Parts: sequence; C-alpha cells; structure tokens
Amino acid sequence: MKVLIVVGTRPNFIKVSQFKKELKNSTLIDLKIVHTGQHYDVKMADVFFSQLNIKPDFYLNIAPNSACSQVAEIMIKLEELILNQYKPDLIVVVGDVNSTLAAAIAANKLNIKLAHLESGLRSRDRTMPEELNRIITDELSEVFFITEKSGYENLIKEGKNKDQLFMVGNTMIDSLIAFKPEIEKNEILNKLNLKPKEYILLTIHRPATVDYENGLINLIEVLKDLNKTEMLVFPIHPRTIKKLIEFDLYDSIKNLKNLQLIEPLDYFSFQKLLCNAKLIITDSGGIQEETTYEKIPCLTLRPNTERPITVEIGSNILIPFEINIIRKYINKITNGEFKKSSIPEL
Repeated sequence: MKVLIVVGTRPNFIKVSQFKKELKNSTLIDLKIVHTGQHYDVKMADVFFSQLNIKPDFYLNIAPNSACSQVAEIMIKLEELILNQYKPDLIVVVGDVNSTLAAAIAANKLNIKLAHLESGLRSRDRTMPEELNRIITDELSEVFFITEKSGYENLIKEGKNKDQLFMVGNTMIDSLIAFKPEIEKNEILNKLNLKPKEYILLTIHRPATVDYENGLINLIEVLKDLNKTEMLVFPIHPRTIKKLIEFDLYDSIKNLKNLQLIEPLDYFSFQKLLCNAKLIITDSGGIQEETTYEKIPCLTLRPNTERPITVEIGSNILIPFEINIIRKYINKITNGEFKKSSIPEL
C-alpha cells in the first residue's frame, strides 16, 4: 500500500515525526512524506526537520502568499506530483492548516482515499480559518484518526460510520516523549539566564489577536503590566512582529526590562522552556496539549477550544484577554491554588 502524508507547518512536522521509524521494517506500507512549503524558512521548517529526523521525500516549494493563493498552488503542485511521480493508494492529511485543506480537496478530485489525522476536533467558532479547514477536510475524508474523545463524539454526531473511526491518540505527544532526552539536555535556560519556574512563557500569533491595532494595543498593555512583577519570555512569531511594526507599536515593548523578545525557537529549545515555565499564556492549539502532558498551567486567551479535554482533565483554562483576569490566575498559580490536572488517555 502506497501512503502519502502531506505536511506544511511546524505542528504538522511534530505530529508525523515517528511514522517512518514505526514503519521502517514494514513490507506492507510504502510511506512517503511531502512538504508543501507553507512554513518555508530555516527557523520555521528546516531546523524542525533536522531535529525530528524527518526527511521529506518531496517538496512542493510553494511561495509565501495569501491563503487562497497557497491553497490553489498546493492543489496544482500536488496534482502534478501524483500524476507524474507518486500515485498513492491513501493520502493522509494532518491538522487544520491551509496545506490540510488543499491536499484534502486534491485527494477528492483525484479520487484517492483520504485519511485525516486529528479529525473531529471542533471549536464551534467559524470565524477561525482552522475550523472551516477541519470541517471541510472531515467531510471529504473516509478514514478518521482521532486524538481525543471529543473528536469521536463530534464525528458520530455528524453522521460518520463507527467503522471509519480510529482512536489513535495524540501523535504530537508521541514525539514529545520520543525526544525527551534531547529536550532535557537543551541549554536554552542557561542561554537566556533563566531559572525553572521563575518565568512566564508567551506565544501569541492568531489573526484574531494580532492582525488588528486594538488587539495589539491590548497585548502591549498586558505585557507592560506583567513586566512589573514577572519575568516574561516571548518567542515572537514573524506575523506578530510584522503587525507590531506595521502599526508603529514595536518600539513600545522592545526595551521592557523583564521581557525577553526572542526569535522563533527550534523544537527542543521551545519544549525545554515550556516544561520549566511557571505557566504559559497562549492563543495556540497544540500548546494546550503539550502543557497538559507536562502538567504546566496554561492560560489560553480564547473563548473556545477545539481541544476540550485539555480543559476538562488537563492543565488548560480558557480566559478573556484581560489583565485583571490574567493576574487573578497568575496569583492562583503562584499560591498553589490552580486546579489539579491529569493526563488524558493516549
């Protein structure tokens, strides 16, 4: 059986890092990986491939562009690859990014069976581009690889056949476990002169947060307030920096005394920071799962999550992007009054 896995972003890379290792002795499955190029530069892609020991078999090398242009270019180049180089029996798409949607549509048009890894996740918020990507991809899929129980429940409600559903667990956490020794040896704490549990780690990059001036002003106010009493580490996404500069706001935070603004990090460095942080403030998806596995308090600045088990069982909590509420939960964490968490099955 010929299987083609399509990846395009850093979270995708992490979720498939163990596949080739697991199948290296298989005589039944020929597995190939194609990287679309959606995350394309050294910090956003190449260093992850190097650390995770992933070598894509094919590169589409799409250009940095708008979502519509990227989806269109991926579909065209993926069709060329399949017609001219590698005709798979099954295409596996990962997560909920532009590459996921494009490959799902291409598989449908080329009449190739489609599997979705991380299927069934729903935020119920259609203003999120990822939510529509998830819904459309699941409508086109025939095989559903599920990471948490809400995914199974959602797909059953949407009329999917139980025989199509496979509860495989969280492959992002499989990677975290596999690379634990390398993560623990990483020197990022020494490099940044940080002590365990004495800093807050931030990741803020969603369009709803950083694409508008009001959202950025709110972010700056929060950073300035927290900076008075907390050490902050902020690996800043290129999108966030671009928008801060565009609205002439970057200078207002770049010299804050207790804020370390750093470039996007490699996988090992980021995980070392995450598992030693006092808490995480984020608007990300996957970080909710990683902090739950590590039992690190996570304040997610969103009204909803497509990963509800991280709130129900894990160390995650959803809060508004308001400094008084953020402060309240930081105080709870500092005083040992934050909720008790456990690690969900698989």
